[in-house]
Amino acid sequence: MKVRNKIIVVTGGGNGIGRELILHLLAQGARVAAADISENGLKETEELAGANKDKLSTHVVNMADRAAVEALPEQVVARHGAVDGIINNAGIIQPFVRIKDLDYAAIERVMNVNFYGVLYMVKAFLPHLLKRPEAHIANVSSMGGFLPVPGQSVYGASKAAVKLMTEGLYAEMMGTSVRVTLVYPGAIGTNITANSGVSVPGQDRASGEQKFKPLPPAKAAEIIVAGIEADKYEVFVGRDSAFLNFFYRLSPKRAAEFISKQMASLLSG
Repeated sequence: MKVRNKIIVVTGGGNGIGRELILHLLAQGARVAAADISENGLKETEELAGANKDKLSTHVVNMADRAAVEALPEQVVARHGAVDGIINNAGIIQPFVRIKDLDYAAIERVMNVNFYGVLYMVKAFLPHLLKRPEAHIANVSSMGGFLPVPGQSVYGASKAAVKLMTEGLYAEMMGTSVRVTLVYPGAIGTNITANSGVSVPGQDRASGEQKFKPLPPAKAAEIIVAGIEADKYEVFVGRDSAFLNFFYRLSPKRAAEFISKQMASLLSG
């Protein structure tokens, strides 16, 4: 689906990849409804939109609040007249601890935002999308959704749930006007740790050991939008995501061991 003159909802629009998706979509001639839990973040995104902000609406929404998400389509349609696509980008990570040390409040928070938030969005908007001549759903998983990452096991489980749900949704939408794309970002230069309220133990040392340089969020946004416009089934964002997908498919056990060694400095004790 070409994005020009389309109306697209982007979650997590107050920072990071979500913000860059919004700015890129606006530059490509789309109208955008930006949703985020942070009102200040949305205001900053609106300011950055500059001359394009007349094509942008902002909506303060907690993706974990089903009632709030279910009210969003009516707000978007009232502002823009219709909706042609959604990009479910909002997400958080968990504290960098093992499952045995992760409390249930953190587990539920990650699952509610990362999985249920995406599910709520899909169910809320799908009736509207099915009425359009062409429409698109892009769900952002993670390379942690296909590759086990110690210290982010529940985060990975939430993103794996997004992966499999999206694959099923793709099959269910065959023969309709709705296309579905699954997105796997690798390491992206965002503030997801701070935005998730998480600190990274040994961050400086870990950064020096990285095999792949984090991709700028603006470049990630370009790759994602290009994938949507090409109606791709899946989009790997960054060389690390593409490489680790290949590695994991080749040898799941060796890939898991490789990642475990990479994460060792973040998980002591």
